[in-house]
Amino acid sequence: MTLTAHVTRPIDLDDAPALVDVLHANRAFLAPWEPVRDESYFTLEGQREVVRHALEAQGAGLGRAHVIVHDGRVVGRATLAGVVRGALQSCALSYWVAAEHNGRGLATASVGELLDVAFTELGLHRVQAETLPHNAASQRVLARNGFVRYGLAPRYLRIAGAWQDHVMHQVLNPAADG
Repeated sequence: MTLTAHVTRPIDLDDAPALVDVLHANRAFLAPWEPVRDESYFTLEGQREVVRHALEAQGAGLGRAHVIVHDGRVVGRATLAGVVRGALQSCALSYWVAAEHNGRGLATASVGELLDVAFTELGLHRVQAETLPHNAASQRVLARNGFVRYGLAPRYLRIAGAWQDHVMHQVLNPAADG
C-alpha cells in the first residue's frame, strides 16, 4: 500500500471520544508496549485530560501531538515530547497504531510526518525513540525513517508493569549544520 496523503493531523480536544474508542478496542494489543494505565485513562474524561496536557505542552513549546487517521477515522497517535532547547535541540518520539491497521505503512508514514514537524517546524537537531528489544516491527518503522540504533538502556521504562530494557534509536536533522 502506498500512502500519498497525510496520515496525521494535530490532535484536538474533539478527538477524545475517538481515542477512547480505539483505546478500548486495542487495550489488550497495546498492553505489552505501554505503561500500566489507571482505569480513568480509558474514559472520555481521561482522554480529554491527556489531550489537554498534550495541547498545554505544545503551547509551552515542549512537544507536538498528532492523531493518525485512516479513512477519516482516528486509528492511533504519534507524539513528539520532551523538547529540549539549548545545546541539545532534541525530543522524544512515540507512536502507536490500532492492531487492525498494523502492517499498512501508517506507522512509517506518521513517523516521517512527525520528523518533518520536528526538523522543519520545530527546528530540532535530533529525535530519539526507544523500543523494547523484541519489538521488531517498531524497529523497522524507525529504520525506514533513518533512525539508527545507538545503545541499550537497561531497565529504562516501566512497561507492562515491569522495568524493561529499551533499545535507543536516534535520527539527526539532515539539514542541520555541523
